[in-house]
Amino acid sequence: MFFGSFDAVKEAIKRPLLFILEQLPTVETAHKLGLLTEEYERIIEILGRKPNFTELSIFSVMWSEHCSYKNSIVWLKTLPKDGPRMLAKAGEENAGLVDIGNGLACSFKIESHNHPSALEPYQGAATGVGGINRDIFTMGARPIAQLNSLRFGNPNLEKTKRLVKGVVKGIGDYGNAFGIPTVGGEVYFDDIYNTNILVNAFSAGIVKTDKVAKAISYGVGNPVYIVGAATGKDGIHGATFASEDITASSVDKLPSVQVGDPFMEKLLLEASLEVIGTGHVIGIQDMGAAGIICSTSEMSAKGEAGMNIWLHKVPTRQANMLPFEILLSESQERMLVVIEKGYEAEIEGIFQKWDLNCVQIGEVTEGDRLHFYVGEELVADVPADDLVLGGGAPQYHREYTEPAYFEEFKKFDASTIYQPNYKEVASFLLTHPNIASRRWIYKQYDSMVGTANMNTNEPSDAAVVNIKGTNKAIAITVDCNGRYVNADPEKGCAIAVSEASRNVVCAGGVPVAITNNLNFGNPYNKEVYWQFVHAIKGMTAACLKFETPVTGGNVSFYNQSTDGGAVFPTPTIGMLGLLDNVNQKMGMAFKNEGDFIYLIGEVTPDINCSEYLYSYCGVKNSTAPYFDLDKEYAMQQALQIAIREKMVNSAHDISDGGLFVTLAESAMAANLGFEINTNSQIRKDAYLFGEGQGRVVVSVTPALASELESFFASKQVPVTKIGKVDKMAFMIDGEVFMTCDEAKDHYDTALENILEG
Repeated sequence: MFFGSFDAVKEAIKRPLLFILEQLPTVETAHKLGLLTEEYERIIEILGRKPNFTELSIFSVMWSEHCSYKNSIVWLKTLPKDGPRMLAKAGEENAGLVDIGNGLACSFKIESHNHPSALEPYQGAATGVGGINRDIFTMGARPIAQLNSLRFGNPNLEKTKRLVKGVVKGIGDYGNAFGIPTVGGEVYFDDIYNTNILVNAFSAGIVKTDKVAKAISYGVGNPVYIVGAATGKDGIHGATFASEDITASSVDKLPSVQVGDPFMEKLLLEASLEVIGTGHVIGIQDMGAAGIICSTSEMSAKGEAGMNIWLHKVPTRQANMLPFEILLSESQERMLVVIEKGYEAEIEGIFQKWDLNCVQIGEVTEGDRLHFYVGEELVADVPADDLVLGGGAPQYHREYTEPAYFEEFKKFDASTIYQPNYKEVASFLLTHPNIASRRWIYKQYDSMVGTANMNTNEPSDAAVVNIKGTNKAIAITVDCNGRYVNADPEKGCAIAVSEASRNVVCAGGVPVAITNNLNFGNPYNKEVYWQFVHAIKGMTAACLKFETPVTGGNVSFYNQSTDGGAVFPTPTIGMLGLLDNVNQKMGMAFKNEGDFIYLIGEVTPDINCSEYLYSYCGVKNSTAPYFDLDKEYAMQQALQIAIREKMVNSAHDISDGGLFVTLAESAMAANLGFEINTNSQIRKDAYLFGEGQGRVVVSVTPALASELESFFASKQVPVTKIGKVDKMAFMIDGEVFMTCDEAKDHYDTALENILEG
């Protein structure tokens, strides 16, 4: 686990600091800890001397990509972060914070736990859920809903089946025990994720605007507490591990994977909210990546203060832990809390009531130095600001080059694809693991615990969750099609934002803001970095258009292996929407037999990058599907009004699998059928299975059909009546493709049959 031979250092740590400094690590040691030569030289310049091993370890985790965003921050700064509802901008706090009215705010964020989950799927996924929820309640917000975005390899591989089962069980066990409902998410399978799976966890919580907590430290003499679980050796150098490619030897780094305890997390949630409520908390921060050193440095840098920390006072699970082990441990369910001096007894009493550790391990000091002691001995002396993002941490402008495949993908000619057996394609898509029901997964999650989830009984494109004590609700979704982004990073990422917005609108909400989880390969690969840069450009354009500022998120580079290459660039978008009145909620299920079915938006003869083309036809190389940001925006703005004015009975966006899958899902959700006619001017496979963007299917009471048509015409948004809701048959151009019962039999059980087969 620990790079190189450090026996001498371990022995020396028991002796005076002078001896340690005589046994200083070298630049080779720095390399093994993930630092570059120029970074090692910069550390010497900052300290005015060579670092000891503990100090070098501190810089190695704090300057890792996972903590410092050193290879991405220059581009992250270009994302739009301002908006009328923003209460905390990206990077300012543990999570994003937006005003939702009535004296309330919503805190939400998404983060990855990819590398740990690839090695130990159960604990990797479970601790990802725990970590993202701690980010929310350290804001003073009570978490009310969770989502997840998952990517796995070929589902027929035994390895993939093991990883899926472990990840899903980890998410379910932790979330269910913690008491926060999992209300939705997304899952994709592709060979490109065979080695590097992606596990992204999203959480949202509600807080009164006058009870928001901050991750800051100030006030000389104010006490510094560690609260929650004891500190162990799990997760040491976890941030460094997350900042390197997965290799055949990665399994040797299992100690980098943390171990979670959801029951302790529940106690920590209640205790933290109670102490925040006293008004005596200066600052509070979760000990996630990089543990104590991350919390002490980030809080101190933000408050322009220093700290004296006594590591021997930290409650530990193993005896004789070394200073760097205590500092870097990523043991779960821990917080660092700075309180007003004089209120120690009150704060300690609250944590004691919840049967949690609450130990003063330090105090706030003048200046910007972090001094770490074991007994009377100073074992590390580092400046807080030079460790952190936005301070002295490195920021790199990496070179990037357009991949050769990008122009090759543009050469795809749809005329080379012969018209298929449409019934066969329809059955194929409904049973494809990227489209089939996720019932096998979501039945392992408790979607109702702790809150009234409106999404459970009436499926909708985004999860809709009540805000207790109000007539409001939030709409939340996670979206990204990595195949689109790989084909065209700029367009593909703009599509991810647009689809998230479309899902919120179809659920009756108004898009408010986003968080993102940027999953990419190795940033030192020029072609990977080109994908990253252009994805940021696409996200920027779409967020500006939809007025959804970026509240924060996570960058996960190094999703790449030496044998399998990089994953598809997967910039997952987590979007928050707001329903000012819960009665605005719109479902995806058809409502009444005889209702008219309308297609809203522009229809194009496009099969590019569709699941049909990629999986059924086996054509892997094509550019991203049709997309026009201005037309998408106009369609969504009009649809918001149509839903608010009760013109439609259902709304469901067209995405994976095209129009047929959208119609089938709306029909199956209501145990009904449909009868539609295609457009003879558009090739039939494109009309039914193409994934051109900016389209929604709505069902309408016949008496309101003329009003709907006139309304969308007045907004210059294409609207086409394509058929009607029928009894149980799926009928296209007068031909029965299947019955609703037949469709459900295939759709509901396909994924389970693959994973359990």
